[in-house]
Amino acid sequence: MNQRLIPKKVFFTSGVGRHSEYLESFELALRDAGIEKFNLVTVSSILPPKCKIVPKEEGLHELSPGEIVFAVLSRNASNEQHRVVSTAVGCAIPKNPDRQHGYLSEHHSFGESKDDAAKYAEKLAVSMYSTWTKEEPERETSIARSAEVEKDTWTTVVSAAVFVL
Repeated sequence: MNQRLIPKKVFFTSGVGRHSEYLESFELALRDAGIEKFNLVTVSSILPPKCKIVPKEEGLHELSPGEIVFAVLSRNASNEQHRVVSTAVGCAIPKNPDRQHGYLSEHHSFGESKDDAAKYAEKLAVSMYSTWTKEEPERETSIARSAEVEKDTWTTVVSAAVFVL
């Protein structure tokens, strides 16, 4: 039997983690985002046709601890005090989501506000969509997170589009 891995749903989430250890700051960012219990596999930029955007709580309810979960993940970290780290995932939603695919984009930066990171990620997703379809998407959305690094800590931020099969 040929089982195809085409997500039926997607949800967006983000988180911040701070710790003296880099890896633990990443773990805490995943916890803040609510996705630390999963084995995350990063994937690229396609929002499948018929993939429904759902609230985070609904998506999390359908996943089990230890499950292999596919996600478009943006991750950024620094231990440079006062530095601002940002991440975002943008989404271009097609005009006909039952037949067309959309696009997801990940963006990470330093010194950029959450709002600016979100706008940039949306712009990237729209650009990828528009160069393929030669039209604007129905709409765009994003999830973003920014945080300032505190003294003697690693600060990690994550933003993700998490797929549910």
